[in-house]
Amino acid sequence: MADTNDVKAFVEPYLIGGASDELNQNLAAMAESFAVTDDKIRDIIKEFHRSMHAGLAKDDPEVLPMIPTFVNRRPTGKETGRFLALDLGGTNLRACQVELRGDTTYDLVQQKFTITQEAKESRLWDFIAECVGIFLEEHDLRPPEGRRTIPCGFTFSFPIFQTGIASGNLSMWNKGFTVPNSVGRDVVNLTQSAFQRHHVPVEIVAVVNDTVGTLMTSAYSFPDTQMGIIFGTGTNAAYWEDLARVGKWAGGPGGEMVVNLEWGAFDNATRVLPYTMHDNKLNRKSSNPGLQVYEKMISGL
Repeated sequence: MADTNDVKAFVEPYLIGGASDELNQNLAAMAESFAVTDDKIRDIIKEFHRSMHAGLAKDDPEVLPMIPTFVNRRPTGKETGRFLALDLGGTNLRACQVELRGDTTYDLVQQKFTITQEAKESRLWDFIAECVGIFLEEHDLRPPEGRRTIPCGFTFSFPIFQTGIASGNLSMWNKGFTVPNSVGRDVVNLTQSAFQRHHVPVEIVAVVNDTVGTLMTSAYSFPDTQMGIIFGTGTNAAYWEDLARVGKWAGGPGGEMVVNLEWGAFDNATRVLPYTMHDNKLNRKSSNPGLQVYEKMISGL
C-alpha cells in the first residue's frame, strides 16, 4: 500500500497503551480500513473526471448523470420582482416570498415545514399543497394584479431528468423517500395537480435542483459564482459548463448552461471509492441498494 507511513500515523492515535496485542491489532485493522492515502485520492479524482466527461457525452447508468438543467442565463443582480419559491429538501419544505431589489440584494419571508414520515412514504404532493396553502393564508399572499395564479420557482432536491425549465421526470427517490407512483413522472405536474385539488392559486414556472437553486441565489449577489454545492441530508453539486462540451445536448446552439452532476451517484459501479464493511452494510439495508453509493458514504441520510 502506498504512503505506508501516512497510514501508520493515521492509525497510531487509535491504539491503546497497555492493551493486549490482539486488541490493538484489531483496532489498527479497523482504523486502517478508514485511512485514505494520497495515491488513493489521486485515483478517485482521476475516476471522477473520467465519469464527468463520460456523463457529458451520453447517458450511462455507470457514470455521473451530468444532467442539463435548461438554466442558461446568469443572474446580473439587477433583476427585480416579487416571487414565490418552494424548497423541498430531504428533511424540510420551505415556502418563501422573495423580493429582488435589483441591486444584488433581496428581501425574504419564509416558513419551514418538517416533512412528515407519511409524506415521505405516500402523500407528499398533497402535503406540499397543504403547506403552501397555509403559507399563503398566514402571509395574506394573493396573485398579482391581472393574474389568476402566483408564479413560483420550485427547488426539488431529488434526481430528475429535465425536459424543460418547468418540467422534469423523477428518476429515483433517495434520502429515505418512497412515494409510490412518482418515479418516471413529471414532478411539476404532480405538484400542480395537488395545488388544483387544494385550490392553491400557484403556478410553477421553473423547477431546479437544490444545487442549482444554491448556485443561482449566490450568483444574484455574487455574479462570479461558479458552483452550488449541497452537504446536508444528501449531497450534490451543479456548475456552469460550456455547451460545446455537452455531447448529449441537442437543444440548440452553443453558449453555457448549468449542469447538475448528481454526484451522489458517483462510483455506483464500485470501482474506486474506499468502501468499508460499514458502507457495504448500509448500502445493502438502504431503500435503494447499489445506488447513490457516494451520497451514502458522506451525507446525513
